[in-house]
Amino acid sequence: YLKAANEGNMHAQYNLGIFYQNGMEINKDNKAAFEWYFKSAKGEYSPAQYLLGYYYQNEIGVEKDLKKAVYWYNKAAENGNKFAQYKLGNYYKNGDCVEKDEKKAFEYYKKSADQEHLDAQYELGYCHDKGIGTEINKTKAFNLYYIAAKKEHVIAQYNLGKCYENGKGVEKDETKAFNYYKKSADQGYSYAQYQLGFCY
Repeated sequence: YLKAANEGNMHAQYNLGIFYQNGMEINKDNKAAFEWYFKSAKGEYSPAQYLLGYYYQNEIGVEKDLKKAVYWYNKAAENGNKFAQYKLGNYYKNGDCVEKDEKKAFEYYKKSADQEHLDAQYELGYCHDKGIGTEINKTKAFNLYYIAAKKEHVIAQYNLGKCYENGKGVEKDETKAFNYYKKSADQGYSYAQYQLGFCY
C-alpha cells in the first residue's frame, strides 16, 4: 500500500489510515492515520472525508475542532457518504456546531436513509411522526419505523409498538403492540420495559 499511497492513490492512502488506526501489521498511530486520511480526503474520497470529520469531532490524532468536523462531514455528504449525511442530520436537528435547521436535518436524514443507513431510517420516521422539517405523516412514520424495527433498531421497535397501540399510521393491534414492546424491552430499552409493565 505504501508505494501506491506515496504515488497519490487515494484508496491506498485510506487503507494505510485504516492500518494505522487499527494497528494492523504496524503499531497503532492515530496521528499517522489522520495524516493518511487527510491525503485521501483531498482526493475527494468520501470515506476518508467522513473519518476526518470524525477525528476532528472526537479529538483523535488531532486537536478537537468542530468547525473542521462539520466541513469534512459536508464534503463527505456532498460525495454521497451516508454516515456523514446522518451526522449532519443530527447536527442540524439539534443545532450542534451549526445553526438549527429542521428542514436541512430532514433532507440529510432522507439522503442517508435512502442509502439504508439504519439510524437515519429511524430518524426520518421520527421526523414524519413529529413534523420535524416536514409535514406530520403517521403512515410514513410507521413505514420507516417498521423498516428500522425489522433490523432490530430498539427505539424503532418501541415506537412501532406505540403506533400499533394507538392506531397511528396503522390499524390498532394490541397484540402487535405488545410484541414490539417486548422486542425492544428484551434489548434493554427502559421505556419499552416500563410500557410492557402496563401490558401485563
